[in-house]
Amino acid sequence: MTAAFTFPGQGSQAVGMGKALAEAFPAARAVFDEVDSALGEKLTAIIWDGPAETLQLTENAQPALMAVSIATLRVLETEAGFSVGRDAAFVAGHSLGEYSALAAAGSLSVSDTARLLRTRGLAMQKAVPVGAGAMAALLGLDYEAAMAVAGEAAQGQVCQAANDNGGGQVVVSGDKAAVERALEIARAKGAKRAMLLPVSAPFHCKLMQPAADAMAEALAGVTIRTPASPLVSNVLAAPITDPDEIRRRLIEQVTGTVRWRESVAYMAAHGATRFFEIGAGKVLSGLVKRIADGAVGVSIGGPNDIAAAKDALAASA
Repeated sequence: MTAAFTFPGQGSQAVGMGKALAEAFPAARAVFDEVDSALGEKLTAIIWDGPAETLQLTENAQPALMAVSIATLRVLETEAGFSVGRDAAFVAGHSLGEYSALAAAGSLSVSDTARLLRTRGLAMQKAVPVGAGAMAALLGLDYEAAMAVAGEAAQGQVCQAANDNGGGQVVVSGDKAAVERALEIARAKGAKRAMLLPVSAPFHCKLMQPAADAMAEALAGVTIRTPASPLVSNVLAAPITDPDEIRRRLIEQVTGTVRWRESVAYMAAHGATRFFEIGAGKVLSGLVKRIADGAVGVSIGGPNDIAAAKDALAASA
């Protein structure tokens, strides 16, 4: 197998995502119905009709993106013959996308995943008072240089690498003053761009410890099965399959770095040549080309993508 199935994270959401799939394919509609039922509310109405500000709330965006990813996968299974266990050498997801990957691989049920992501979104938002934290993208610095910037900027506060996205794109997260210092230091060290991100909380840093504690409690009550394909963990950039380790790494992920560049590089070094980005947006497909020479990113998010995805999967068999 030379295919990896990847699942997008927060920032890829858009009002209307998944609607055309649900209208065209009963298998997709069933996933949205299951998520609505699990949450006890019509999240689908927010996904398809907005408003955008409500969809962008972390508590909504996280289960919404998962719903679109799994709905897309179900169509790929029923219409294009995709099988995670047979066709995916690895599954991986960016931040919340790790939960989508586990649902795709049968490690978590869709209903449990929706509830976990609702809990995760609420806990991450609640962990830090609004305005106390920040995140910033540093472009044109490699990971080691960005780590040095974060260390210099901390000055007794929290400032750490949150996302190593690849292609010279690293996101830092922490106390607002420390992140603002990081912007100035990064520019002085030659960053092409350094800018604050429009996020509601400082994700993937030590300030998220209250959210990690909440997820430890939530995950303790959920059944996790061995995934049909190995999960390349965000915090390890290496594959895992043991349910207890999956649970532990999901807790660590809340405060740890999303090691996406290393994760893609690992999958490519171990035979993955086609990376199917399943769900909303094309962010991960764009990053693949900048991380792994010769690798192909295939984004699948609408009815028109299904036939092309089938052809791409055949080519990777």
